Amino acid sequence: MGMPGPFELIIILIIVVLIFGGKRLKNIGGEIGGAIKGFKSSMKETEKNDKEDIIEAKFEATDDSTDKK
Repeated sequence: MGMPGPFELIIILIIVVLIFGGKRLKNIGGEIGGAIKGFKSSMKETEKNDKEDIIEAKFEATDDSTDKK
């Protein structure tokens, strides 16, 4: 069946505006944007913590190998 064309998208947009109203759509858009921003920041924080854990593990591994000599 495929993606809807531009005419179908306009009809869907009009129906959504009629159901929710313009002001509510603005609020919903802001909430979705805030959620995406929070998700991205938590992903960056997790990635940073993972990198720190890897560096710490490498340091401990090299420290252990020099202690055994």
